[in-house]
Amino acid sequence: MTSVTENEVGRIVVDAALCVHRALGPGLLESVYEACLAHELVKRRMHVERQKELPVIYDGVRIDGGFRLDLLVQGLVIVEIKAAERLLPVHSAQMLTYLKLGGYRLGFLLNFNCALLKDGIRRVVLRL
Repeated sequence: MTSVTENEVGRIVVDAALCVHRALGPGLLESVYEACLAHELVKRRMHVERQKELPVIYDGVRIDGGFRLDLLVQGLVIVEIKAAERLLPVHSAQMLTYLKLGGYRLGFLLNFNCALLKDGIRRVVLRL
């Protein structure tokens, strides 16, 4: 992996998501957007992990709770993909939990089910 900052990765993620949305538009399944966005990011020389397991460490014990990150980009930025009518507060809460559990600082909620993707982008930062 190259040495890039979280913010640089974030800009690449948003630009790639806009490209995917421009090509496909709203109305598809989350899994389609995930696959296409992962492909677009790899084209941009980003290291992408899809459906990365995220365990919970509780009382010093690793507990596999079935949590999976849609995408982890460059080992730095979590991307959660939605194809919902709108983003809800629970989606942001979920992202904050993922950031805390994984020790990450930056995540993006991307709701592809919008006429304009810019209306479906939520940047979530974990303040340490």
